[in-house]
Amino acid sequence: MAKTSNNFHNDFCPQTLFLYGTKKEDGTPDFGLFCWFSYIHTQSEGGSHLGVMACIGEEKLTKDRIRKNGVFSANLVTEELLPLADYYGTTYGRTAKDKMKFMPTVEQGKVLDVPTIAESPVTYELKVQKEIHLAANSDLFVCEICNVSVEESLLDKSIPFIERLKKAAPVLTCGETTYESINGKYLGQWGEPRKRMTDK
Repeated sequence: MAKTSNNFHNDFCPQTLFLYGTKKEDGTPDFGLFCWFSYIHTQSEGGSHLGVMACIGEEKLTKDRIRKNGVFSANLVTEELLPLADYYGTTYGRTAKDKMKFMPTVEQGKVLDVPTIAESPVTYELKVQKEIHLAANSDLFVCEICNVSVEESLLDKSIPFIERLKKAAPVLTCGETTYESINGKYLGQWGEPRKRMTDK
C-alpha cells in the first residue's frame, strides 16, 4: 500500500456526535453539539471504572456551564436528531439568545442533575474529575460515567450487534465537514440538515 505524507488531519477517522446537556443558572436545559469524545479507564470510588474524555475547543457557554456545574450529559446523535444537532452546532449561544427555541424532549438525568434527551438511544451522565488545558482554546475534561441509559431494544443480544448498531443509527462526522450514516450514506454538509427545521 503506497502512502504519502500529508498535513495533520482526521479525515478518515470518523467520530460519533453527541449533544452535551447542561443547565443554565435558572435551571433550564441547554445543549451543544460536540464530537471529540472517547473512552478511558479512570479511578473513582470503588476502583477503576470506564470513563470518558471530552475535548472542547474554543470558549463556549457549554464549557462555561460544565466548569461551573461539574456535570453534564452526552446524548448520542441519531439520524432523527441530526437536524436539531446541526442547528445547535452551527448556532453560537453567546450571541443567539433564542438558541433554545428548538428543543428535544428533555428528561431529568437518572443519577445526576443534568438534562437528557428522550429521543437519544444512548445517554451518558458524566461527572468531571479533572480539566486539562491542552492548547489555546482547547481543554480536555476527564469524566467519570455515573450512569448510562440505553434504549432497551439495543440490549437484546439475540439480535446481532451490527443490526442493533444500525438500529441506533448514530451519525458520524469526518474532517471534511460532512455528516454520514453508519452505513456510509451522505447526510449533508455541516449547516445543511438544520434547514429542515429553520426553513419551515
